[in-house]
Amino acid sequence: MTNFLSSLLAGIRIVERFLIISINLLMVGLYTFNVFIREVLPAYSSTFAWIDEATRILMVWAVFLALGLALERGRHVAVTTLFEKLPHGIRKIVSTVINLVGIVFSAYLTWLAILLVQFVSRTGQLSPTLGIPMYWLYVAPAVGFVLLAIRYLLELTGINNRHERPILIADLK
Repeated sequence: MTNFLSSLLAGIRIVERFLIISINLLMVGLYTFNVFIREVLPAYSSTFAWIDEATRILMVWAVFLALGLALERGRHVAVTTLFEKLPHGIRKIVSTVINLVGIVFSAYLTWLAILLVQFVSRTGQLSPTLGIPMYWLYVAPAVGFVLLAIRYLLELTGINNRHERPILIADLK
């Protein structure tokens, strides 16, 4: 079972990284093109007004897709001064409580995000310049919090431990 979950995590990691990198490259390309059009061919800039909206939606997706990866690597904001000074047994208990609360909170936020997606879907609201259904913007938090809950679960089962993961020079880049 542990090997299956480790393999699943590796697959999720690959998909997340690919999507996050692709989204960021796409945003850079779109903004570069938009600046070029506004500076060189300003008469056509209104034709590409959709780029601002598209990059905002892509940014939301990139942020929520990165939630799980950030937790796994210990990159979420945390005050660990006291936690690191606790004896191993107590640290294990506190870590378990943190992960259980994380799973419950992530599941609750996923549920709220799904309710929001359903609500916005029923309104039929479309984005002003892209013309896509606006509920796609609200799917991102649902996906992101599911990925976050999975990471908390993997921490709880001992497959990953962000508190004992050494920070590598490559991680700082």
